[in-house]
Amino acid sequence: MRISSQQAFNLGVKGIQNNYAELIRTQQQISTGNRILTPADDPVASVRLMQLEQQQNMLGQYKDNLVAANNSLVQEESVLNSVNDIMQRIRVLAEEAGNGALSQSDRQSIAAELREREDELLGLMNTKNARGEYLFSGFQGKTQPFVRQGDGSFVYMGDEGQRKLQVASSLDIPISDNGKKVFQNVTNAARLDATYTQPAGSSLTVSSPLVQDEIAYASAPGYPDSQFVISFDPANPKNYEIVETSTGTSLQTGSMDDDDKLHDTLVFAGVVVHLDGVPDGTETISIKADPAREKQGVLDTIYQLRTALENNTDSPEGSRATRDAVAAAITNIDHAMVTIDQTRGDIGARMNIIETTQTNNEDVTLVNQAVQAELREVDYPEALSKLAFQSIILEAAQQSYVKVSNLNLFNKM
Repeated sequence: MRISSQQAFNLGVKGIQNNYAELIRTQQQISTGNRILTPADDPVASVRLMQLEQQQNMLGQYKDNLVAANNSLVQEESVLNSVNDIMQRIRVLAEEAGNGALSQSDRQSIAAELREREDELLGLMNTKNARGEYLFSGFQGKTQPFVRQGDGSFVYMGDEGQRKLQVASSLDIPISDNGKKVFQNVTNAARLDATYTQPAGSSLTVSSPLVQDEIAYASAPGYPDSQFVISFDPANPKNYEIVETSTGTSLQTGSMDDDDKLHDTLVFAGVVVHLDGVPDGTETISIKADPAREKQGVLDTIYQLRTALENNTDSPEGSRATRDAVAAAITNIDHAMVTIDQTRGDIGARMNIIETTQTNNEDVTLVNQAVQAELREVDYPEALSKLAFQSIILEAAQQSYVKVSNLNLFNKM
């Protein structure tokens, strides 16, 4: 087989170029530390690396979301801790206001501090986060959630949404709680109305009914439409019977105390009613829940107590009204603190989930990085040996080319 001079030269040059390219590629692998310089070097590993990089980017986003979620929950927890401290102080003030020896001036002094606590609570409930969004307004982050109206009561302007962040591939964690759930949906112990018209010959007065035991009340016959009637015996006016009218169930019979100067306390189906004065036996007291007052906000509870302390006079009627207002406020404050504590517990559980998820994501990140390194990084001992071998091959190719290039007819002439 004949090989022309041109072919010999081309084959020699091509061999040098190929060997040089392989040498350069190995040098690049060593200098960059990467085994795969282009997808063509290892198509299967390249695809796997792309998938791992996408997963790594997702884990990075989850890490940022976990930090943001934790910061938001830490702030909310701090606010609720402050709210709880204020609620405890308000409860102490309510107990002090229930002292029958206090004068109207004393009660007004307590009301003045209640006003300050009320304003302090309003500020906390309208707290903003670092992005300028209200913590407790649901999805309406730019809307102030709690607004004082002209008559002094309060209205919730947010919605019932709960903001969430994705912190794992299949895990969204709540980072806020709406104000309606935390501060407005509080069971109102004073949701019952007493219908009573005092007969001409009677001095009996009736307090506002109060639900003091929610479990017992929920177990009452006819619940939630229970209606109770307290009736007295004309033959013995101090004897009474309590009947649930929708079922006709007799709940209780009894007799008022002989000491007419002391008030009598009736407890039935979780409801408390105070009776003062002397009945004549013709009285009928009807008690029924008002569905519109099933729930009451924390701020409205404080407002109602404050106005009662400000306005009730030093009279028997004023003292009874203050007693009822204080009893309702203390019970509602207790309900509110339970609701707030439940929310704090939920926040603690979410923060535990965040901590666990952070640990899991960090573990996955380390595994991801290890797999990427195994697929991408060069084996230096192998690469250096290969480089030395390729250098020898390149040098041999160059020397062969020099000798072959001298093999021509002109050297024989």
